[in-house]
Amino acid sequence: MLQRHCQFNSQNTSDPRIWERMVPGDGPDRLAEVIKQLRAEDGRFHMEGGSWTNTISWVQGYDTVLVPMERASSLFHERIIASGIRRDDPRYRNALFHLLSAETSCYRYWGAGIWTDYGSELCRRVSEIVTADQ
Repeated sequence: MLQRHCQFNSQNTSDPRIWERMVPGDGPDRLAEVIKQLRAEDGRFHMEGGSWTNTISWVQGYDTVLVPMERASSLFHERIIASGIRRDDPRYRNALFHLLSAETSCYRYWGAGIWTDYGSELCRRVSEIVTADQ
């Protein structure tokens, strides 16, 4: 069992700046407003995330895999979460497994080619699963 003192903070370095300006329940509109304010105050502030080296964007140039990831994630929410399918339902588990697999950073981090093809294929499978399993 992992002890509390062994745990580490895995949040983006910008996250504390956001959370100190929000309260629970503020919602997505307030979040967008806070991010906009922080960008205006600090030109280095961004929500793209970073790489292990912190020199490579996680977003720019990866539309071929990020757009399918966003679509798969939205479909998962719309067809699985919002429809109230229970977490122990095989449809939920199958869709979640494929979604989390599709969102693994390897599929976009290593650039174009076979890895992004794998990620796009997993996203396609998520979409197929959540529409077919209804």
